[in-house]
Amino acid sequence: MSEKKKAVVGLSGGVDSSVCALLLKEQGYDVYGVTLRLTRESEEYIPERPKICCGKEAVRDAEAVAALLKIPFFEAGYEELFSESVISRFARDYLSGKTPNPCALCNPAVKWRALLEKADELKAEFVATGHYAGVRKLPNGRWSICRPRSEEKDQTYMLYALTQEELSRTLFPLEGYEKEEIREIAEKAGLPVHQKPDSQEICFVPDNDYAGFLERNYKDRLPQEGNFVTKDGRVVGKHAGIHHYTIGQRKGLGLSLGRPVFVSELRPETDEVVVGEEAEVFSRVVYAKELCFMGRESLDGGTFLARVRYGHGLQKTHTEMVQEGFLKCTFEEPVRAAAPGQALVLYEGDLVAGGGTIVRPPA
Repeated sequence: MSEKKKAVVGLSGGVDSSVCALLLKEQGYDVYGVTLRLTRESEEYIPERPKICCGKEAVRDAEAVAALLKIPFFEAGYEELFSESVISRFARDYLSGKTPNPCALCNPAVKWRALLEKADELKAEFVATGHYAGVRKLPNGRWSICRPRSEEKDQTYMLYALTQEELSRTLFPLEGYEKEEIREIAEKAGLPVHQKPDSQEICFVPDNDYAGFLERNYKDRLPQEGNFVTKDGRVVGKHAGIHHYTIGQRKGLGLSLGRPVFVSELRPETDEVVVGEEAEVFSRVVYAKELCFMGRESLDGGTFLARVRYGHGLQKTHTEMVQEGFLKCTFEEPVRAAAPGQALVLYEGDLVAGGGTIVRPPA
């Protein structure tokens, strides 16, 4: 590289972002490490717990990695933006019977915004993260996310809402690696986080108790108790509030009907939770709004592979735009637990074409 280019790396304190910084430095970039403070650990919804994402120990780990790599290190506080853009949206959606995806919200609204602001301040061309994904400029001139070598760690589903401007300045050095290889690289380099476990929870709900989080922080907005009902309206029990449930859920219902039943629908307008046979949680038609366009300028009238939840497999679907801007996706085989609030992401081969937020069918 005749003239070193600058890259701002989002350092989370984990092994992936640490190796991301290491790889870019080895490739000849001037690397700057930035850790974002997104939550206030003194608040009730962030109980003191070691090694949580964005917590105090994560900052210490990120700073230690930056020191070992001999790269400049910065902290940047985005607590208010994160609270407004992610936590409030998460709570509002859950309380209205949806199942939101906060990571997909956070990436464009907070993380990339923050990293690009720091990059502009430092006059850096690029930002980079330890996500398992790739980025490509397509023959049509558009930028797209590409699925990585590691199928197990594929994080493209969480990145579908990044804009063309954001993608044009993004680097994903981990695209060609498996997780085991990343840990080996970290250990060989002497990085202190090489054995640090991955974070599995939402950063602001580290105990994974979504209902408890809502009950502690939104007491005046909690949904009322209501009825469990079957699809034909028969009452089969009482529930504690729709915020305790999601589409496809079987455990924790507290029903004794002599057979397993599953949540197939949430009706916030009547505080009803619809339960039924497992077949009833499968859908052949799924609708989406709040559309984002990545490899494609339009998602109308196409055939794609689609994912309706993180970790679910890809399934073939045909799309069309229908009334009031709804994207209608008709699947060749029914998909399980397509819950309003979750992301629907469309792929062409390994490339992300676009996506949106799953919604209830138009009236």
